[in-house]
Amino acid sequence: MRFRRKLSERRSCSETLTLHKDYSTKFLSSRMRINIGLRRTKPTQELTLYLNSVKMNVFDRNINFDALWKFSQISRSTQQHLKNVYASLSLCMLVAAAGAYVHVVTRLFQGGLLSVLGSLAMMMWLSMTPHSPETEKKRLAILSAFAFLTGVGLGPAMDYVISINPSIIITAFLGTSVIFVCFTLSALYAQRRSYLFLGGTLMSGLSILLLVSVLNMFIGSMALFKAHMYIALVIMCGFVLFDTQLIIEKAEMGDKDYIWHCVDLFLDFVTIFRKLMVLLAMNEKVVF
Repeated sequence: MRFRRKLSERRSCSETLTLHKDYSTKFLSSRMRINIGLRRTKPTQELTLYLNSVKMNVFDRNINFDALWKFSQISRSTQQHLKNVYASLSLCMLVAAAGAYVHVVTRLFQGGLLSVLGSLAMMMWLSMTPHSPETEKKRLAILSAFAFLTGVGLGPAMDYVISINPSIIITAFLGTSVIFVCFTLSALYAQRRSYLFLGGTLMSGLSILLLVSVLNMFIGSMALFKAHMYIALVIMCGFVLFDTQLIIEKAEMGDKDYIWHCVDLFLDFVTIFRKLMVLLAMNEKVVF
């Protein structure tokens, strides 16, 4: 009996020791898991706090939007000259839109050879009229007449586009505006005279395009005509850069004829609009 009691006591002691060992190992393993989890989560918490601080610093930072419109490389007088140029350009846009409206809607004036000759005559008259405070109003009137006849001259192309899809005109105008603004800002923010080297290349490209257009009159290739339109569009975008910086350099050297400088940019805008409008119409026609 005593031997059995001792045996049972030993078994109970061994069982308690085993249970204690099991609980201790579970407790240690759980502590180790907690420690490992804390070690794993601590860097992620630090990273989250760092990212939050960076976000707060970004959003709390004061952005000087006025600095976006400061052109330190351009003098004050040239900046005032550019304001006059772009104000005249806005006037030309409105008058040209009125001319296009007259052709498309009212049919009082029809675009064609006469409108082209009339716009060329107005441009020659404007170039021969000297720039002075006495002739400023007269030259603005000539500029308005030139813009009106140019808008009338856009009428036949707009008739073709309207027959396909009238919304192309709005799309082409918005696209031309975005292209013109982007390339103008690029020229204004760039270093002075950095795009003037494009002059020779652009003029050579225009000469090649003229020869290709004459050649295509005899060949009649649609693929060549489409390639001609795309290349002409790229060249006219380059002319926006070139003409903008050329106007700046002329103004810095004392040439303040903002009315004639406006003609260069107006012709760039109208040519880009015409090319983009015809290309969109051709692509729309191919799709349908």
